[in-house]
Amino acid sequence: MKKIRVLVVDDHTLVRAGIVGLLESQPDIEVIGQAGSGREGVEAAVDSGPDVVLMDIAMPGISGLEATREIKARRPEVEVLILTIHDREDYLFQALRAGASGYVLKGADVQDLLSAVRSASRGEAYLFPSVTKKLVLEYLRRARSGEDRETYDGLTDREREILVLISEGKTTPEIAAALFLSPHTVQSHRDHIMAKLNLHSKAALIRYAIEKGLTEI
Repeated sequence: MKKIRVLVVDDHTLVRAGIVGLLESQPDIEVIGQAGSGREGVEAAVDSGPDVVLMDIAMPGISGLEATREIKARRPEVEVLILTIHDREDYLFQALRAGASGYVLKGADVQDLLSAVRSASRGEAYLFPSVTKKLVLEYLRRARSGEDRETYDGLTDREREILVLISEGKTTPEIAAALFLSPHTVQSHRDHIMAKLNLHSKAALIRYAIEKGLTEI
């Protein structure tokens, strides 16, 4: 069985040790490294290429949010999962914009954290229930006000159409069949979408589609 390779980034040694111990007790998870600062976390992620990075927010040097943004820019395939004490909307939305695949509170149940790691390793988004509510409420506020519906960061109609299908879980061949395009053309459009939006994962594309009201939650 291929194990999920995890990097743990937290400046509190005891907290980090507890997380590492929990993860290493799981048969499908392997901790491949630890870091005590945002900068160390970036370098470790770039060097080792883990499947998932567990990232604290408040750390010396660059913050976990800045570190997340840099990791996604340099290693787009690495999924970053924010693990924090901060139950704040501003941190949540900054984390999502930075490219994080999920947001989990340190007070979460052990099984919630393990589920988040496993979800992130599959490229799926995971939000702790309390922060999911915040995201939904913000989406509803924007939907009611009409905010963010006028522009889509330069996407063409075709690109927006493909984005919607991606957010609905369609594969490249399925999108190609639905739109009478070649898979190569669909992939090319997808690459253009990600470049225009500066997004680096399917989870990030889905979050964008939800925030813009292009698809249902």
